[in-house]
Amino acid sequence: MNGRNGTNTASEIRCAIYTRKSTDEGLDQAFNSLDAQRESAEAYIASQKAEGWVCLPDRYDDGGFTGGNMDRPALARMMADIEDGRIDCVVVYKVDRLSRSLMDFSRMMATFEKHSVSFVSVTQQFNTTHSMGRLTLNILLSFAQFERELVSERTRDKIAASRRKGKWAGGRPILGYDIDRSGPHLVVNDKEAKQVRAIFELYLKKESLLKTVAELDRRGWHTKRWTSRKGIVHGGVPFNKCRVRNLLSNVAYIGKVRHYEHVYEGEHDAIIDAAVFDRVQNLLRENARTGGTHARNKHGALLKGLLYCGPCGLAMGHTYTKKNNSTMYRYYICGQAQKRGWHSCPSRSLPAPEIERFVVERIRCIGRDASLLSETLAQAREQEESQIREFEQECRAAEREQKRLSRDIRSVVRDADADPHAAARLVDLQDQQRNEELRYTQNHQRLEMARSRIVTREDMETAMAAFDPVWDALCPREQARIMHLLIRRVEYDGGKGTVSITFRPDGIKTLTKGGVPA
Repeated sequence: MNGRNGTNTASEIRCAIYTRKSTDEGLDQAFNSLDAQRESAEAYIASQKAEGWVCLPDRYDDGGFTGGNMDRPALARMMADIEDGRIDCVVVYKVDRLSRSLMDFSRMMATFEKHSVSFVSVTQQFNTTHSMGRLTLNILLSFAQFERELVSERTRDKIAASRRKGKWAGGRPILGYDIDRSGPHLVVNDKEAKQVRAIFELYLKKESLLKTVAELDRRGWHTKRWTSRKGIVHGGVPFNKCRVRNLLSNVAYIGKVRHYEHVYEGEHDAIIDAAVFDRVQNLLRENARTGGTHARNKHGALLKGLLYCGPCGLAMGHTYTKKNNSTMYRYYICGQAQKRGWHSCPSRSLPAPEIERFVVERIRCIGRDASLLSETLAQAREQEESQIREFEQECRAAEREQKRLSRDIRSVVRDADADPHAAARLVDLQDQQRNEELRYTQNHQRLEMARSRIVTREDMETAMAAFDPVWDALCPREQARIMHLLIRRVEYDGGKGTVSITFRPDGIKTLTKGGVPA
């Protein structure tokens, strides 16, 4: 092993012993738990003397600190010494002495690997200097992932069982009902229930979702407004076509609950008569126009799922009309105009061939215009750098929340004798802590992926050079997939007559490697 900071010989492995105990109890004794852990670790290091292992004199003892976080003075000092190159191997009595948190353990292992530091657990034959030790680490991480998935499955099973019994299993409250948290269950809100009945009657009278939306707008009616436990206000927004359809299709209004395709008798009272509900469902089916537009892109719409209305912020769907049963005219239509009427959007509709040609030519021009290429490169980099900043903030926020929860857990444990609800509070805090660990892990992975997607000028030049010669040789389906590879969003503002294109940095990276989708 090569020396670092010139302090060790080629064959010397400097071992730091880390010990920890969760409580202060017994630490004032002449020979306590920390001493016992250290003695076992010293004996193990002595057994490896022939391999060049030497025990460092520095003590890294955390007495009275939980393993659920990294807020420990001796651990912080040891990690600093690792980064300074003073340690080659960390020895502990058991793995949980180093950490009881999967996320923290993974982060420490990453730091160890970065600085070529091995990790040994004396009583568990856990040694990352060997391939078997690294395999054991991966197995532990796999089982931790399995445990998280098992918790999710149990939650889904619990919700399904609640639905079968007709219970409200959580979620957003709906217009016409309030949530009785003592149950919890749904209770009828008489004032809102009158509105729900009126909406059903309006639809049966007008036989049109858009006309129903217009009447609800005229009356100034809004969706259910409610406040979460965190004090955040949700809902209370104007109705649109989708919201009215969802309301009219909700079996909760006839006293039932739905779980996927199954419908069960509910514990709550009905608001709508079953006969009225059936009439509305029949009318909805009669007026429905599916057209298979969500099933596949059979008309080769290049910008389907990419084109958005700038003023409304909604997607522009692809549609077409035929004249004389032969000539087809394709259009992109704003979702706001479809849901709330043509008067609600300045963009309305846009000829599909026109906007598709414009976007393709814009991409071609990037490779020919140095200033345009620089502008596009700056845009792509800004997207990723913005995401990187966002993920960094999320990671920091998760770390802060974990530290707060750790303090709360220590406080609950300390005052457990005087608090009859300590056990329940501790379980809740530990659940929150696991959620924050998962939040950190997910955002840290996203952060690393975002950093890997940073686009260079060479990447951009290669991608644009690869686009032009292959485009015309591709079939419409392949061209549409190339659009989705390169572009994240196209915004059209019908009022200003402008079009803006947002590229996908990861798509640009793929195209530089010859990644044309099949």
